[in-house]
Amino acid sequence: MDTQLTSEQIESLKKYFRAANYITASQIYLQDNYLLHRELRSEDIKPRLLGHWGTCPGISFVYTMLNFMQTQKPRDIAYIVGTGHGFPAVQANLFLEKTLQNFYPKAVHTEDGIEYISKNFSWPYGFPSHSSPETPGVILEGGELGYALSTAYGSVLDNPDLTTVCLIGDGEAETGATATAWHLNKFVHPKTNGIVLPILHLNGYKISGPTVFGRMSDTELQKLFEGYGYEVFLVSYNEEEPDSIFQHMHDVLTTTFEKIKKIKETEGEIVSPHLPMIILRTPKGWTGTTEFNGEKLEGNFASHQVILKEAKTNPAELKALEKWLMSYQFTSLFNPYKGFIPEIEALIPQGEAKIGMNRHSHAKDSLALILPDTHRHAEDASRRGTMGSSSMRRVGEYLHDVFKLNKENFRLFSPDETYSNKLDKVFEITTRAFVWPQKPWDKDMSPFGKVIEMLSEHSLQGLLQGYVLTGRHGVFASYEAFVQIVASMADQYAKFLKIARKTQWRNSVPSFNYILTSSGWRQEHNGFSHQNPGFIDDMLQRQGDFVQIYFPPDGNSALACIEEMLGSRDLINVLAAGKTVEPRWMSVDEARAQLKTGFAIWGFASDENPDIVFSSAGDYVTKEMMAAIEFLRKEIPNIKIRYVNMMKINADTFTKLFTQTEGQNFDYFYTKDKPAIFNFHGYPQTLKQLLFDYPGQTNRFKINGYIESGSTTTSFDMQIRNKTSRYDLVIQAVEMLPEYVVIKERKQAIIEKYNKKLTDHRAYIIKNGVDPEEIENWVWTI
Repeated sequence: MDTQLTSEQIESLKKYFRAANYITASQIYLQDNYLLHRELRSEDIKPRLLGHWGTCPGISFVYTMLNFMQTQKPRDIAYIVGTGHGFPAVQANLFLEKTLQNFYPKAVHTEDGIEYISKNFSWPYGFPSHSSPETPGVILEGGELGYALSTAYGSVLDNPDLTTVCLIGDGEAETGATATAWHLNKFVHPKTNGIVLPILHLNGYKISGPTVFGRMSDTELQKLFEGYGYEVFLVSYNEEEPDSIFQHMHDVLTTTFEKIKKIKETEGEIVSPHLPMIILRTPKGWTGTTEFNGEKLEGNFASHQVILKEAKTNPAELKALEKWLMSYQFTSLFNPYKGFIPEIEALIPQGEAKIGMNRHSHAKDSLALILPDTHRHAEDASRRGTMGSSSMRRVGEYLHDVFKLNKENFRLFSPDETYSNKLDKVFEITTRAFVWPQKPWDKDMSPFGKVIEMLSEHSLQGLLQGYVLTGRHGVFASYEAFVQIVASMADQYAKFLKIARKTQWRNSVPSFNYILTSSGWRQEHNGFSHQNPGFIDDMLQRQGDFVQIYFPPDGNSALACIEEMLGSRDLINVLAAGKTVEPRWMSVDEARAQLKTGFAIWGFASDENPDIVFSSAGDYVTKEMMAAIEFLRKEIPNIKIRYVNMMKINADTFTKLFTQTEGQNFDYFYTKDKPAIFNFHGYPQTLKQLLFDYPGQTNRFKINGYIESGSTTTSFDMQIRNKTSRYDLVIQAVEMLPEYVVIKERKQAIIEKYNKKLTDHRAYIIKNGVDPEEIENWVWTI
């Protein structure tokens, strides 16, 4: 195939590249004199220089070559840049291709437009220093490195016509998240999904030293990535023939797109497809100042961030900066009134062929899920407290129907835990995806499955982020203790979503849904390492009402919760529920009604004008609270108790309850002055920080939860160790009750009785290894 560029085309590409680099540098440095109409002065330089120049030319080079491809033969292409620090280059190219002006009308191709994007880059109330949700076409912020490749693979799932080009910096490639994401090629079938074209960008340096990949030889890199299952293409800048890289990159891109096309058109079975990837070597800070005061800048770590950073106060640096900027000859490329020269205009794609306008990156095709009827999987709850409800079994049956009704826009992501977490009912409809060789004895596995299991929570988080932000729906299910490994990724996504929700032109996207099961309360057999509800704590730190935490107390309420989660948009939802058989407390319709506020007084367990209020969030701690209520009523017949269930909370929950003046406000649920005991699924401090911001509320409340006390033990001993057991609750209650409810002598007798039960239980489990039958077989009898 003849892909030879003409000399005129190469010159045009060089001019486009020069323009992009100038606009990038202008954003970093200039607050005036944007076209260098006069000699550069100190007052032209921003007072604070921010940005990362070193990676920017590589970003622009790839963007330039992709745009050329789009003008020759438009394709469905998205571009994910892992190095978010290179945002000025991303913005420069969005400006060049006229995408930016679609969303920011001042970003037009005039001198005023150059001023607008340059002055406002990294400026208070202007554009941020990183790619952000305010950047058209961006689905990855990139400030924390490592997530680009997994997000790219998520974007192409069930998008068969999409090619996502993913630029991964060699610093980013050292992260654990990226290290595992290379293997996602083994889960994404090229016929029913799109293609990721990874470009590993080697400029050799991090902030102050060399990168691992940058110091590996071409042969070492080739062998490594061929072993990962890629066909590797190498493109390198040649200092002796600087223009040759344009022809070389064009040849490689043409070849890789042809190979992608050929693989997608393959008839018959596809196993272990070695799809292409590109390793691109360019100098760090390419086209910038080569050296200053004897220090090497271009091609060295010294160009990682801002070079010539004292240009505002150092005349020699100012002169060097001027020389550098003048080298781009920008005024020969750009007219302050008419815009760019025809050669550059010819390299701007049209419509959605523009990288920044890709419809998938803007979630333009997002469809709501068809949700099944929850009553199909509901259980009879007419006898409260009857054993037989498994939340995860109910959720698994529901997801089975979701898969049945939604063939192309729903996915389940999980470590190797779908069976363990009792969600395996979904395998009656779909399978686990795997495109590499399979054995005859492999179970529930095929190349086209909609469940992706991989023992890398980082990769799963990135996959679902890419899937959701391109408009589709999914669930990430994990053991509660180990989802904590993606807490930082979840924080980054929460920040992204918070800004996206405020960005008017951003399209609505489905919610990001977590299921946390195998909770610490029932990981007694696996021990202390498996007992950690910290992810919930972290998520409740997010300010606002867009992070919802669900604590269904039984299987029917779990159905109502997952229904609401999958029907929502622009949220982060976390469902924490168990997989063991537990009591039934509610009907689906009762649970739906409670979800309107998140709270409900359970009438069957409550009295009017209570002496004490019990409240809980979480299935296992709720069972303990209900048992304690039953015991208290037997011990103190005249006692009046109210029970409040918390099924859904967020960072604003108690703010709303306290500020609501009438109706279902805080006093409605918890009274004005009666003692109250909370049993919380997670850390007590998590609930305290939400509740105790309000004056006068601390003295009458006792908050229990997981207090980092665990071991290999029994499930009920986990409750005892953390002071959430029914026996502990009875003791706490009688200590808090006034004497008109329980006199001092009777109070002491009850405390002694239940302290003995605690002592006796310890002796029993040490001897027998399991909880006694009175615990295992307890049912609600009131």
